[in-house]
Amino acid sequence: MTKPFILREYIFVSLFWLVFAAAVYINFQATSDKPSAVFQTIALVITSFIFTHFLTTRLLPKALRAKKMKLFLIQATGVILLLSFIYSLIFTYIEVSSKNQLPPNFTDHFPFLWKGFYLALPASFLINGSACGIKFYQEHGRIERDHILLQQAHLENQLKLLQDQINPHVVFNILNHIHILMKTDTQLADYLLLKFSDILRYQLYHCSQNVVPLAQDIEHLQNLVEVEKLRWGNELEVNADWNIGNKRSFIAPLLLVPFIENAFKYVCRLPGHKGYVKISCMEKDHFLVFNVENCYSELATYKKKEGSGGIGLQNVQKRLKLQYLDAHDLTIMAADNVYKITLTLQLSDNNEQ
Repeated sequence: MTKPFILREYIFVSLFWLVFAAAVYINFQATSDKPSAVFQTIALVITSFIFTHFLTTRLLPKALRAKKMKLFLIQATGVILLLSFIYSLIFTYIEVSSKNQLPPNFTDHFPFLWKGFYLALPASFLINGSACGIKFYQEHGRIERDHILLQQAHLENQLKLLQDQINPHVVFNILNHIHILMKTDTQLADYLLLKFSDILRYQLYHCSQNVVPLAQDIEHLQNLVEVEKLRWGNELEVNADWNIGNKRSFIAPLLLVPFIENAFKYVCRLPGHKGYVKISCMEKDHFLVFNVENCYSELATYKKKEGSGGIGLQNVQKRLKLQYLDAHDLTIMAADNVYKITLTLQLSDNNEQ
């Protein structure tokens, strides 16, 4: 992408100077013989290129980066005046007919030089102004591209940090479940260890990507729910409905995990009271509708623990703003000892986001 851009830039600059040389030659040929017109054109184009090249490739980029445009205006004025003086020398001494008309005394040349300088000012200003305008546009585009790349890198680092905050929590919970079950039910612990292997494999080999196939992420969620169901047994009523139509859709990895984790973490477990967790996940026409509902007790305690949704939900909300700014709708409701989240997400149909 960079090489074609540089090539286009060189082609544009070359065409600019070719057109400029042709215009200068046509102008000189109208008042001078062909050798003088060619010589004047070469001298004027070379000096113009040297001065404008110095102005646009050295002074202007340096001023833009240092944000010292006032200093650049002073420098540009000096370059324009100096180039106008050189134009005056070319007009006065290279032109054959003018050379024959010059008086023998050098001090008498000043009126001719001043006239040439006065006439050259607009041309010098136009040439340098055009070159600076073109270069400013190119530099501004380059700065914008660098800014976008830096912003993208910053967002990727933010997402990686948020994702890393989620992964260890999941791993810790599963290992803790297995540790407890190894003392009571080794066969179940062995089964959960296999599930944990699948979960860990997914996190290690797939979650480094920006997006993953929806089917893989849903399978990961199903493994998590299965682990929680086996852990709580008859203490909880767990209902999960997975309806995925288009398995070619893509989603950000581990985005939905905190919703499930929090549902099992804060579900009501009072003695004599059987809590419940309901999970519904449906995909249709590249839209995912994800619902998680659980009962809880003591709303004040729940809010105190969770704050404004807990660190997991806060991370999810940040990730949604970064990756699905205008492509999601998240609703969180807590009333009548029921906590429910509903997330509607527009999925991508490719692996780039």
